[in-house]
Amino acid sequence: MAELEQEDGEEKKSPKKLIIIIAAALILLIAGGGVTFFLMKGDSSKGEKVAHEDGAAVHPEKLYFDMSKPIIVDFPSGSAVKHGRITVSMLVEGAETIDVLKKNEPMIQNNLLMLIGAKDSSVLNTAEGKEMLRKAILDDVTAVLVKMSGKGKVDEIFFTSFVMK
Repeated sequence: MAELEQEDGEEKKSPKKLIIIIAAALILLIAGGGVTFFLMKGDSSKGEKVAHEDGAAVHPEKLYFDMSKPIIVDFPSGSAVKHGRITVSMLVEGAETIDVLKKNEPMIQNNLLMLIGAKDSSVLNTAEGKEMLRKAILDDVTAVLVKMSGKGKVDEIFFTSFVMK
């Protein structure tokens, strides 16, 4: 008789365990669904942002343009530095600007040779001198773009190599 009562007690506990397991599974499913909903909602807002940016043709893509040849300069004989070799890259707006730069690269190369050759090598050895040269190159390249195409924008000039001997 005691065994029968024990079996009845176990049977009564079993439905409670089953209900607890089902409730826990439901809670996990609801939590997982909520997390999925919020993650998907976050992804769609990013997608809308990208689609909005792609739809706006107002801001052209920024691209890098590397001058095909380094600028090699001989400094005057009285200078402590005799030779300089500088490689320049540019951050520009739009592929059209790169096309104009490629078409006019000989003119830009000439202007940069003249510009750098006219500078004092002792000034170019300082950080301030390099920054002044960078700004002068930016102005010169922008002037060529405006003269040859009427448009185009160079955002930044980068020295990818700057060697003076």
